[in-house]
Amino acid sequence: MTHAYFFGYGSLVDERTHDFSPVEPALARGWHRAWVATPDRDLCFLTAIRDESSEILGLVAPVPGQDWQALDHRERAYDRHEAAHEIDHHGTSIAIYSVAPARRASPGNANVILLSYLDVVIQGYVSVFGQAGADHFFATTDGWHAPILNDRANPVYPRAQPLSEETRQIVDDALSGLQATFRTQA
Repeated sequence: MTHAYFFGYGSLVDERTHDFSPVEPALARGWHRAWVATPDRDLCFLTAIRDESSEILGLVAPVPGQDWQALDHRERAYDRHEAAHEIDHHGTSIAIYSVAPARRASPGNANVILLSYLDVVIQGYVSVFGQAGADHFFATTDGWHAPILNDRANPVYPRAQPLSEETRQIVDDALSGLQATFRTQA
């Protein structure tokens, strides 16, 4: 039986946010990552966007029981796309999730990136790919002009995880280099 897989490029890279296993590092060619605004909420979403000149690191994991329902529910703001031909992995069916072009816009002052979410993403990249993976994430992601909501003390992100000091420093240094704008929680 051929197994169905998905490619995670954000919080799914941090294995502590899900129970999909086993996971394997992978590379998706023809995609880049961006923070985008949607009409669904005031927070930014990370999405994969088709771009033939780009590639992004992530993880591939099997869809439990070949049943997409739970994963589609978790990723309900996204459309699922078949991408096996673009991902370095042995699977014959690999999906990547992307916010539909008609539903995404460049983030502005009304759309924030949750620092607790970004921390989880980078902790995953550091865990799997080391510092080079975190650097690759920041270099291959657009939309850093969106303000960052510093919610570390009281995380808004429902899958927030304890953060290592190493990851905290990596995130803080990268955001400083990007000259990110911060907001504090009300």
